[in-house]
Amino acid sequence: MPSSMPAYRTRAQRFDDYVLDAVERLERRWSRQLEGTEFAVEDVPPSNPAPWEHGGVPLGRYFPADAGQAARIVIYRRPVESRANDALDLADLVREVVVEQVAHMIGRAPEEIDPELRD
Repeated sequence: MPSSMPAYRTRAQRFDDYVLDAVERLERRWSRQLEGTEFAVEDVPPSNPAPWEHGGVPLGRYFPADAGQAARIVIYRRPVESRANDALDLADLVREVVVEQVAHMIGRAPEEIDPELRD
């Protein structure tokens, strides 16, 4: 497949694009609150769950700023992909996970962060 073709991109690269799209959408409204926040994608979460996580595999995590490191939101690619039915569903689910983590970071309801979020 030539590199100029859309199918040339890997699943991981397409997933990264979905995360970037979700973040860019939120930055239009929440740029001040998101300033300095790092967004990352990891394949799977570490095996040690956070104290507030009960049951199931997390789809994302918010890590507060600490010891000179910026606040960070990590989206876990494989758990998110495993819950999506198709590419459109995956894009929506990535957006939901990003919104939920930003809501946790800012201390607001996800519906307030993105009022157009699907039910």
